[in-house]
Amino acid sequence: MLVELPTPPAARADLEGHAPWLALRQDFVRLGPEFHSATPPEGLPRPRLRLVSADAAQLLGLEPPADDAARGRWAQAFSGNLAAGDGSAICTVYAGHQFGNWAGQLGDGRAHLLGEAAARDPRQALGHGWWEVQLKGAGATPYSRHADGRAVLRSSIREFLASEAMWHLGVPTTRALCLVDSDLAVRRERLETAAVVARLSPSFLRFGHFEHFSHSGRHDALRRLVDYTIERLYPACADAANPALALLREVVATTAALIAGWQALGFVHGVMNTDNMSILGWTVDYGPFGFVDAFDPAYTPNTSDTWQRYAWARQPAVARWNLLALASALVPLVDDRQALADSVEDFGEAFAARMRRRMHDKLGLGPEQPGDGELVQDWLDLLRACGADWTLAHRLLAQVVANPEIPPPDAFAGQFRRWPQRLADWLARLRQRLQPLSAPQREQRLRDMLHGNPCYVPRHHLLQHAIEQAQQGDFAAAQRLHRVWRRPYDEQADAADLAAPPPPDAAAAVLSCSS
Repeated sequence: MLVELPTPPAARADLEGHAPWLALRQDFVRLGPEFHSATPPEGLPRPRLRLVSADAAQLLGLEPPADDAARGRWAQAFSGNLAAGDGSAICTVYAGHQFGNWAGQLGDGRAHLLGEAAARDPRQALGHGWWEVQLKGAGATPYSRHADGRAVLRSSIREFLASEAMWHLGVPTTRALCLVDSDLAVRRERLETAAVVARLSPSFLRFGHFEHFSHSGRHDALRRLVDYTIERLYPACADAANPALALLREVVATTAALIAGWQALGFVHGVMNTDNMSILGWTVDYGPFGFVDAFDPAYTPNTSDTWQRYAWARQPAVARWNLLALASALVPLVDDRQALADSVEDFGEAFAARMRRRMHDKLGLGPEQPGDGELVQDWLDLLRACGADWTLAHRLLAQVVANPEIPPPDAFAGQFRRWPQRLADWLARLRQRLQPLSAPQREQRLRDMLHGNPCYVPRHHLLQHAIEQAQQGDFAAAQRLHRVWRRPYDEQADAADLAAPPPPDAAAAVLSCSS
């Protein structure tokens, strides 16, 4: 459930410097000092707890704050003002390729890892037994590269809402525990105010961690990192003839599943650099992301991506490129380079199989039959030709399939106003494909469609409205989005406006990397 939070009182000056109720342990430090820097967060002046995910709090066994005193403690702890666990916050070092170019050493420029807590239910962590807790935006680190290490309110709201929404959409992602803001001024394109998001993941390891130690020639450290990753995240790889190669194969498989999930939802990450790719195969780092509205395979929300490298249609190819970069980083540990290359080549078929399954569920096709590939591609071509809304068109298609004896609803037909006959011809082919189904089979296909096609996704214009209201001190719109997006596949009577495409006068969903 969503915790409705009024503006808390100003932080008390007599609070102690430790949060004993937030019991965390720091495991990453056992890798050695070359992997991290001990760096306490700078914190925020007069922090205010604005948003809390009760779902995420329960993952840690925490009770969401119920009174002003508890809200004050959360504001202090999750702004970085109070030390959590044993107080040994760290920042990790990594490298990476950015827009296809080697960027050299990077690292946690605005993230502080507070430690980890046991998962209350490992099933909620997709089988992992703990959650790492990280603050994003709590101040400068040794890896800030002359920046301030801060996050602004608008980007923090986007990350909080999108990461929680994506989880409930069924896509593995870092979770957002809470958002704290302050009146502290931060300059980006303009002067804004600071905020911190506390986020959770079983691991924040990125492809770039492995690249850093490989490219710098520290192969003993690279081996330690691989062994640590296998022990913690992929224990079955330990028994393989070459554990590093087995690790790569697992990451290829999880990444293929992740990208298929993105594509099916119309999600565009916006900045798929290798330092933004999780070794878990989870979504991490919500910067200039966007969801496709009017379908355009070339859509990217990132204003810095002038070559559309990270557009919707190119995300699978970029994921493969990033996996090749990871494979290259593992060369010092794997004698058989061809085996590394072959493992990455498995991505293509793994992704294609996942994507076929996703699209079959979205269109209600069920088990694959000859001709289905052409039917799916023609549907995508039709969406593109008409500029149909990706989310709404797929959701309303379920009504069309469920009621073949009546004309399609106006909201659906209106999406294809440019090519009505082309739509009619395609629907006739779809109905012919589904004609042999029995009544129970039809009901199952409808359920598949409703489970594969959400009503609600984090559309840019909705996020922007919530941000503008929050910048005026009103978080009601953000709280409403959080509540509705917890059940994205269920039609909610009071949320019809959140299922609609953006109005014609809505600003374009284009964002900078600071977003």
